[in-house]
Amino acid sequence: MKGKLGFWSIVLLGINCIIGTGIFGLPSKAYAMIGEASVGVIIFDALLVISIALCFAEAAGRFKVNGGPYIYAKEAFGTFFGYEVGLMKWLMGIIGWATFAVFLGNRLALVFPTFDTSSGRMAIAIFSILFWSVINLMGVKSSKIVNNIVTLGKIIPLFLFIFAGIFLFGKVDTTTLTKTVAVAASAPNGNTLVEAAILFFFAFTGFEAIGIAAGDMINPQKNLPKAIVVVMLIVSAVYIAILLICMKVLGPSLAVSKAPVAEAAGVLLGSGGKSFIMTGILISIIGINMAGSYTSTKSGVALAETGLVPEFFLKTNSKGVHYNAVLASMIGTMVLAMSGSFAALASIGVIVRFIQYIPTCAAVLIFRKRDRENGIKHEGFTIPFGPIIPIIALVVSVILLIKAGIATPHKIVYGLGGLVVVAPFYKFSKDRMEKVEKKEALGGAQ
Repeated sequence: MKGKLGFWSIVLLGINCIIGTGIFGLPSKAYAMIGEASVGVIIFDALLVISIALCFAEAAGRFKVNGGPYIYAKEAFGTFFGYEVGLMKWLMGIIGWATFAVFLGNRLALVFPTFDTSSGRMAIAIFSILFWSVINLMGVKSSKIVNNIVTLGKIIPLFLFIFAGIFLFGKVDTTTLTKTVAVAASAPNGNTLVEAAILFFFAFTGFEAIGIAAGDMINPQKNLPKAIVVVMLIVSAVYIAILLICMKVLGPSLAVSKAPVAEAAGVLLGSGGKSFIMTGILISIIGINMAGSYTSTKSGVALAETGLVPEFFLKTNSKGVHYNAVLASMIGTMVLAMSGSFAALASIGVIVRFIQYIPTCAAVLIFRKRDRENGIKHEGFTIPFGPIIPIIALVVSVILLIKAGIATPHKIVYGLGGLVVVAPFYKFSKDRMEKVEKKEALGGAQ
């Protein structure tokens, strides 16, 4: 158990997977779209996302191996469905990591103009990929310590901002600021509300990655479900508080603010507060790179453990790290980052998100049905109110997928295309998986 992730380390990993840089600019985007209605929409979205996260929490309580949504889909719907979910998740993890690394290069180049060239920005991105790969190769304990530090580094500025907003707002004169730009968001219509709801929804995503590394956690069947719930409550509270404070401090000028959280912090805490938030933004970019490197590798390990990708990826170093999975993810990420062609590939993210959400919500209902049929009482976390919340989560996921498809049909086409491309290789994966299962069965019989 030494070095593995305990409860609070799991919570910090979850927060790191969700809170990136988006929340620092989201208040102005939402306010420009739907004005004060954004408060109601973000609360509505938080409740919807929590319903989906609860399904992940219940499913997580049934397994102690790596894989997360891949394992849930495989056990509920069979190996082919699990293969599609798992392989696409690994691919999307690599694409996401490449995106984060390039974004870090772009942001640091603004801070250090010496690197503000195409080669300089790419050098930062490549160094970042190599750095996080080395951290992962050093073992779970090293990854845990670094993740805890960078996550605290990103949330402490946000908590300071929230506390300042709560305790200092009444003492700060914001009249001049709020009148300098007399911009009011237009009254929202139905389509705009839906667009804003989708925008907020994707700001909450990332929680689905927490369970991928269950094998690195202490008592995951107990700690992981609780951690998922705590993570979603913390993130929801932070997002809602940030939006409310930005609206109160910046007023109508929020609609045109390019850095709303930093500007509001400047009003509340002065230039030092603004600089502190800007530092938090940079740490957030660094943190999401760390989370991307860690979870993308675990996706490959989970597939190898069940035989869906070659056993080659299960080789470990002296620290117990599956180094070939780390190196494969690192090389794939570096190639994509240097090619610059990952932007279109990132479009498959919409499908990849929902082929995790929809099967997991449905899997909860299937697992419960199997328990009843076999006379088994599930001892782990169980969502209250019977099937109501899983059904709501399932319906919401389907509706959001349809709405996202209508808004950006090319992303659905790319995503479905990805599922079709990897499908023919399933035959080879199935043969390997059957050999692994036969080997495990023989081992258990001895």
